[in-house]
Amino acid sequence: MKRRIFLTLAAAFGFCLVLGIALQPRFPVVNAETTLLVSAATSLEEALEVVQADFEAEYPNIAIDYNFGSSGALQQQIEQGAPVDVFISAGVRQMDALEEKDLLLPKTRGDLLGNRLVLITPDDSTLGLTDFSDLTQSQVERISVGEFRSVPAGQYAEQVLSNLGILAEIQPKLIFANSVRGVLAAVESGNVEAGLVYATDAAISVQVTVVATAAEDLHDPIVYPVAIVGDAASPEAARAFVDYLSSDAAGAVFEDFGFTVLDLDLD
Repeated sequence: MKRRIFLTLAAAFGFCLVLGIALQPRFPVVNAETTLLVSAATSLEEALEVVQADFEAEYPNIAIDYNFGSSGALQQQIEQGAPVDVFISAGVRQMDALEEKDLLLPKTRGDLLGNRLVLITPDDSTLGLTDFSDLTQSQVERISVGEFRSVPAGQYAEQVLSNLGILAEIQPKLIFANSVRGVLAAVESGNVEAGLVYATDAAISVQVTVVATAAEDLHDPIVYPVAIVGDAASPEAARAFVDYLSSDAAGAVFEDFGFTVLDLDLD
């Protein structure tokens, strides 16, 4: 009799345990009120603001504060001790630098998104540019690009222009910006005849025209890695946000803004 009761209780306990595991939420549970500081590349601003609203609706106890800027500047801020919880870069070089200095939380880095590099002109341009090689024409006097050393879009632009064999020829024409949005603004204002930006940046502007898209074999893969910073004040909340970025809901938002959604496999 006692054995039967014991087996019945054991079976009931096992059922409850399995049920409890099955009902575990997909993302970590965070009970305390938390504010996360997320440093992200400028080209993500519009998409991440939509993601923020959706995430905070699902996690009302977690607030998101964004710090947008060029990936190189954001990297330096983290290196200097800025209280950042999550970093989303527009290039792997900046994330690699932080990882080499052990400034990232282990097993929280992954590739989130992809993008394309395009050549744009002001919407009212009469130059008739149709290809990157047209940048060598004499009537093209000013070309805006991101800083080669600190702005990922600038690094990709340098690779494209170099691999096309026109970098040295057009070097005197280059006007450098400290972010990809700086390049976009320069083209929108008409202060330059052309600029190299991400496809997603061109898509949000009605003042520019895309005249060419760089072949992907002309530059390194354009990848947006994400990671939790090693000194994150709330790693659990940060992980909930990073996990949410890979959800179907967030992926749909990113795709709406023209990004390619990658398989986020945290190492």
